Order: sequence, then C-alpha cells, then structure tokens
Amino acid sequence: MTTVQINPDDSEKEVLPLVKPVISVWRFIWPLSLGLGALLIIGFYTSSVDAFGKFITQVDPLIMSGAIAMLLLRVIMGGWRISFISRHALGFKAGIKSQLAWDFASNISPSLVGGAPLTAYYIARESRVPPNKPIAIGDVSAVMTYVMLLDQVWFALSVPILLIATFSMDVIPPSVGLLGTWTIVTYFVILMAYTGLFAYATLYRPEVLSKVAGRLFRLPFLRRFQDKVVAEMKGFELRAAVLRRQKSDFFLRGFLLTTGTWIARFGLVVFIIWSIVPDVDLVLLGMRSIAMAMSSLIMPTPGGAGGLEGLYTLFFRDLLPDTSLLAPSLLTWRILGYYIFLVFGISLSTRHLQRTAKKA
Repeated sequence: MTTVQINPDDSEKEVLPLVKPVISVWRFIWPLSLGLGALLIIGFYTSSVDAFGKFITQVDPLIMSGAIAMLLLRVIMGGWRISFISRHALGFKAGIKSQLAWDFASNISPSLVGGAPLTAYYIARESRVPPNKPIAIGDVSAVMTYVMLLDQVWFALSVPILLIATFSMDVIPPSVGLLGTWTIVTYFVILMAYTGLFAYATLYRPEVLSKVAGRLFRLPFLRRFQDKVVAEMKGFELRAAVLRRQKSDFFLRGFLLTTGTWIARFGLVVFIIWSIVPDVDLVLLGMRSIAMAMSSLIMPTPGGAGGLEGLYTLFFRDLLPDTSLLAPSLLTWRILGYYIFLVFGISLSTRHLQRTAKKA
C-alpha cells in the first residue's frame, strides 16, 4: 500500500521539509535543570534520608513490571499508529522510531507547541531509508495533522468522563480549594470546546480557520507573518480534504490505536503508585492520572519540566499514606516517562542523521 497523496505529482517532488529544525544543547540543559530542581525541592520538603530505601522495600515487583509494560505499549501503539496513518509507507519499525522521535521532540519543546515540527522532519528523512517509501511534504503534514486530530478528539472525549466522575469522587484534589476546583473545571470545559472546534474545522470547515487566521494576521504587529500563515492555511485545507476522503474504518482504527497509546500513558503512573500502595483506589487513581495529563497540556516548559513535578505532587500526594514516598515515586515516573525518551531520542537522532546523510 502507498501513502495518501495530496497531489499526484507530489511523490516525485522533494520530500524533505524546507527548514531543518535546530536542536541546541541549551534545549536539553534547561528543562533538565527545571525538572531536577523541582524534584529536589519536593524531596527536601517531603522525603527523609531513608525514603528511597523505604520505596524499594515497599515496591511490588510484579505490579511495577506493569509500569514497564505501559511504557512499551505506549511506544508500540504510537509507532503502529504512525505506520498505519502513513498507509504503511513507513514500516512498523520506522513507525516505532518516529514515535520515539516524537516523544523526544515533545520533551525538548514546550507542551503548548509540541514536537510536531521536529517529528515531521524526522519522518520525511526516515521515509527515504529502504524499505520505507518516500513521503512527500504534503503527505507528512497530512500524517501529522491527523495524528494530532486523533489526540485532540481523545482529549475532548476524556473531559466529560472527568466532569461526571467529579460528582462521585475527588478527581480534583480537595487541597486546591473551591476556587482551584472551579478553575480546573473551567479549563477542562474550554479544552473540550477547543478540541471539538478543531476537529470540526479540520474535517468539515477548514476554510473557517483560514478566514480567522487571515483576519487575525492583518493586525499591524502580525502583518509580517501574514503571507506565510495564509500559505500554511491553504496547505491545511488540502490536508483536511485528504482526511475527509478516508473511509470510516480508517478513522475507527486510528482512534483505537490512539486509545491504546493514551491508556498506556495514563497507566504508567497508576502502576507506579499501585506498586507501593496496594490498597489504593484504582479508579480514583486512574481519573487523577487523566486529569493531570489534561492539566499538563498548557505547560509552557519543554516536556512540562518543573510544572509536571508540581502537578504530580498536587494530584497524588494525598493518595500516598507516607509522603516520604512522594519524591521516589515521582523520580521513577519521570525516569520512565521523560528521561528515558531523552536518552533514546539523542541516540536515535544521532544515528538517523548519520545514516540519512550518507544516503542523501
């Protein structure tokens, strides 16, 4: 099978994005400093000298192995999704690598921005390596747009579940107070409305977004970006047209793969805490894991560094019978959900650039 073509002539054109994303050493250092700094502060106020020893003795190895399984499932399902959406122009192995590249890019980019630009560059380069099939620029953009759309739809569907659950359990920790609770609820509702609008506009009325963007960038201080934005929005309309032509099973299978990916993401923290608190309320723990993930979407720092450590403390501190276990469990979660992807990403990117440079 071949990838979906936006333009039949695109397959013979240059497949690489015009601008190579720049990765500097600073993009690694400052999020690491933020994350580790926040961890040290949390550990200073909550942990004791023997906290890590206590954590190790209390961990249930079998349940903790479930956290490792969630980590592997997250990568496998994500890679499978990218391969599927590319119509298998990227093989399963290349899809796995692309997912690792995306996780890596997301961890060195602000949560509000995401790692899509760097991932698009990686996918375009990786598609040139046999046995993959070269993917045109427009097709890479279509793949990225659809993956992000699936994520947005999943977020939108998660919000009503969280809101309904708040009537029967403390999904939002009581420690945030009434004002904090209503602030988070309002944010969830806005997030649901935004994602619904994004999905509708992408699939049915992309021209609406084009008009809004066109008018917005007529403002004096934004006018210099107008031509670039208008051109990008025209490309967005073409990509939306590609998505509208897909069969219903394409959307269903893509959504199921997305569901598996996000269940694995949410499940990581569930298994880590469950491994040290065997009698924890798993339903409440799962709901708080989703709520924390939704809250992290607006973090301005790369990979949510600093902010995610604070959210972890906010959402899970009261579920731990011994607060000295907070820092060790937090460190375990960040190693498996963040630092490990930095290590894999650096290794993967280095090998990828060396290989593709030889074939260029």
